[in-house]
Amino acid sequence: MGELEDAVMTRVWKWNRPVTVREVLEDLQQERSIAYTTVMTVLDNLHQKGWVRREAEGRAYRYEAVSTRAAYAAALMNDAWSQSDNPAAALVAFFGMMSDEQRQALRDAVRIVQGPETMDTSTDTGDENPGSPQDGGGR
Repeated sequence: MGELEDAVMTRVWKWNRPVTVREVLEDLQQERSIAYTTVMTVLDNLHQKGWVRREAEGRAYRYEAVSTRAAYAAALMNDAWSQSDNPAAALVAFFGMMSDEQRQALRDAVRIVQGPETMDTSTDTGDENPGSPQDGGGR
C-alpha cells in the first residue's frame, strides 16, 4: 500500500464506519492540498485491491474497510517473513529491534494464541492463580 493509500485507509480504519470521498477529502485537506478526484481514485483503487467495500448512496459511494489495521499489519509481517531464506534469523533480528513494551505485547499475544492449556509452567512464580493477560494477571 502506498503512502496516500495508507493515509486514506488510516481514516477509514479510525472512523470504523462507512465513509464518503468528501469526508476523507476534508480530513486529508487539513494536512495537505489534495483534489476530490485524487481521493476518489485512491478509494476506487483500494476497492479494486479488496481493502474496502463500497455501497452506492445516490450518485456516490460509501466505503468501509474489509479488515482491520491489525490484520493488515499482520499480513505485511507474514509476507516479509515468508520471503526470508532464514525465517528464524529474521525473527531474531526483528525481536532485537523491538522495544521492551513491544516484546511484552508479543509475550501477551503468544499467551493468548497458545491458551492456558499450553502455557509453559517451567517459569512459574509459585502463584497459585496467575490469571490471564486479559484480566491483568499473568507473569
